[in-house]
Amino acid sequence: MNDITNNYTLVLGATGKTGSRVAKKLINQGIVVRTAARSRADIRFDWNDRSTFASALDNVSAIYLVPPVLRVDFANIVTKFLDEAERVGVRHVTYLSAYGIEHAPAEVALRAVELDLASRTALSHSVVRPAWFMQNFSETFVKPVNDEIVVPCGMGAEAFVSADDIASVAAATLSDPVRHAGSVYSPTGPKALTFEEAAADISNAVGRRISYRDIDRNAWINAMIQAGVPAEYGEVLRTLTETIASGRGSRPNNDVLTATDKPPTSFTEFATKSAAAWRQ
Repeated sequence: MNDITNNYTLVLGATGKTGSRVAKKLINQGIVVRTAARSRADIRFDWNDRSTFASALDNVSAIYLVPPVLRVDFANIVTKFLDEAERVGVRHVTYLSAYGIEHAPAEVALRAVELDLASRTALSHSVVRPAWFMQNFSETFVKPVNDEIVVPCGMGAEAFVSADDIASVAAATLSDPVRHAGSVYSPTGPKALTFEEAAADISNAVGRRISYRDIDRNAWINAMIQAGVPAEYGEVLRTLTETIASGRGSRPNNDVLTATDKPPTSFTEFATKSAAAWRQ
């Protein structure tokens, strides 16, 4: 481990699924952490308010970079943030990207930020490209409603990964950035599952039947937009679900084990641990 622990490690998105877990893991390792979010964090940070950048970056040497959520147009503002990070002497960035984004065109924001980081010589970086989060089933958009999981993914399979494992990978890169400089990790779970198989695991965990129902993709995207997802993000949801439905979902790899020396959490383990989320 190098002297990066002598300064703050800034965790963006610190109230989110991965950021909150990354912060906790780093603090448990004795690393001095500054959490940042729009509210309920050590410091206020808002991608839409550049005046919040300077105070977040003060005396920071490493960053867990979570880009703006539910947006597709964030590459320029992240570039400005990274320019400021370089100027104040940040030495390492760990970037939360997405599984398979290396195949996306350079103008896609998630990929554009990866390429931006790769072009910078004043700081090192690591990239984390996770598969679909297991916690999507317990916390967000594929959580069962009326004992039914509804998402347009057909019989496609995905190697769902625990947010805890994603956070462990990110924390490893931040606690020892020299070892992980230039590394790209694509955390997955140990097994690719269809949504029917995931529903069966959840059913076993809660002791009642949870079913999966495929749905017309346009109808589902329209419903998500009506529920508050920005309309421009609809195409991202289309790509995500089409990728799985077409059989091109993530497949298990050893990246969690490689980065953390611990095997990834299985979906069965996740379902058992998260059962309370579906008993309410």
